[in-house]
Amino acid sequence: MRSEYCGWVNRKHLGQSVTLCGWVHRRRDHGGVIFIDLRDREGLVQVVCDPDTPDTFRTADRVRGEYVIKVTGKVRERPAGTVNPGLPSGEVEVVAQAIDILNPSLAPAFQIDDENLSETVRLEHRVLDLRRPFMQANLRLRYRATMAVRNFLDRHGFIDVETPMLTRSTPEGARDYLVPSRMHPGHFYALPQSPQLFKQLLMMAGFDRYYQIARCFRDEDLRSDRQPEFTQIDIETSFLDQREITQIMEELIRHVFKEVLDVALPNPFPRLSYDQALARYGSDKPDLRVPLELTELTDVMKSVAFKVFAGPANMPGGRVAGLLIPKGGELTRGEIDAYTEFVGIYGAKGLAWIKLNDIAKGRDGIQSPIVKNLSDEALKAIVERSGAKDGDLIFFGADRARIVNEALGALRVKIGHERGLAESGWRPAWLLDFPMFEWDEEEKRWMAMHHPFTSPADGHEDLLDSNPGAARAKAHDMVLNGWEIGGGSVRIHSQEVQQKVFRALGIGPDEAQAKFGFLLEALQYGAPPHGGIAFGLDRIVALMAGVDSIRDVIAFPKTQRAQCLLTHAPNEVDEKQLRELHIRLRQAKQKEN
Repeated sequence: MRSEYCGWVNRKHLGQSVTLCGWVHRRRDHGGVIFIDLRDREGLVQVVCDPDTPDTFRTADRVRGEYVIKVTGKVRERPAGTVNPGLPSGEVEVVAQAIDILNPSLAPAFQIDDENLSETVRLEHRVLDLRRPFMQANLRLRYRATMAVRNFLDRHGFIDVETPMLTRSTPEGARDYLVPSRMHPGHFYALPQSPQLFKQLLMMAGFDRYYQIARCFRDEDLRSDRQPEFTQIDIETSFLDQREITQIMEELIRHVFKEVLDVALPNPFPRLSYDQALARYGSDKPDLRVPLELTELTDVMKSVAFKVFAGPANMPGGRVAGLLIPKGGELTRGEIDAYTEFVGIYGAKGLAWIKLNDIAKGRDGIQSPIVKNLSDEALKAIVERSGAKDGDLIFFGADRARIVNEALGALRVKIGHERGLAESGWRPAWLLDFPMFEWDEEEKRWMAMHHPFTSPADGHEDLLDSNPGAARAKAHDMVLNGWEIGGGSVRIHSQEVQQKVFRALGIGPDEAQAKFGFLLEALQYGAPPHGGIAFGLDRIVALMAGVDSIRDVIAFPKTQRAQCLLTHAPNEVDEKQLRELHIRLRQAKQKEN
């Protein structure tokens, strides 16, 4: 039907007849000559229609935006002064000899080149939104990234194996999406949160190196980097230790960025322990482009009279830390108040600060509402540890360590970018030496920090019974510019160790057998040492595309309320379908918002 894509027409086609198909991006009538910008997935080309071809001109006069048309014409140079250097086809135009309207269009809900659209409008009219060059480029970028992954893994001996979409519900951290079974009344499948158990079983089955571009499902609260259905680059290997696994996965990400963006990532990636990351950056996914770091002050504040600092400093699990802002003395009181309000999002009760006007004058050179509450010794320690200079400002966090880390960690990134302190480019890193467990205050029990199948560090097996909080894991996360893009671990390949982990998590033998019996049985038949990682494809592509939300690199995403505004899912189903599934809905009066 067509001889070329619109965006491919250029000087090499001069004098040639071409046939193009696409959408009318824009139609302009200039004194009897009609210009049509014709668009397809490869770009735009200008089509010229003049009255010398009356039938063609009459058809051109009828077309409107988003009509689908077929154009046959001859390629010529654009007249002097009309060249568009912003288009690959900008040196030429097509003189139309015939135009066929393949399908008309209603007036679209918005102009395809409109850049000021609300996300609601975009998602309601996603088909139109996907026609925009911005979205076309994002999805093609996603395709190239996916192919780069596949090509690399294929060359390194990995094979693509599919795993089930309908499986059993197992506790993996988030709520499962459940699917009722018609053939087994009262029983449910679960959509996989990840292929974790199946890829381990594949290792036990001897497949050695597996990967899958896998769809995963989690019923959890959403944000810009989460969707209820998302895509993982899921990878598992046998007979490689953690150093070997992280090395080959690092090579994979370097390859993808070089292949897709022609960007050379650092070699090797820096490595941080979990404790180092929290101490220095307040986050286990630090944005290393921001040079600001936290200053540990807990020990300094234990003996001060200021209870706001002394209380958390002497509290089990408490922390006092400072965040030095170079030249932060320039901040106005209004700006400081805005930052105080910002950290409140993370549970901080306030944001103490000091401005260092003239350090040589001691406390007389420090401006702050709290300076009178701190001893000379404490002030001296703050200045020395932080490396403060005249004109700097220090913010303080004092509370439970989790609140201090989250509040100051977020503030560090916000101020770093707002004040132009962040570096450009790409700053990846590995995070290692995670705790095996974290204490859930509501449940009053230990929870797996990654998942229940992560191997403890060598020599930490006995801690699983005696002191679970001290046990460290053979886990590894990859972070890039403040986003966690991948997480994995060496897995447990011993049934005895797996049962110890279950005990630490409060999962008794009967529950373990009921939920994981198939895994425990497989572990008895010569399970190899194995481990792997899962990368978030959506997050990687969002970073590459320079967008803030993964919704901009997914063709048909859900909103933050897990709704599809295009298809209006989720939706009600009729009573017949419910009866077939042996389901009866309980009627509940819901208060109108």
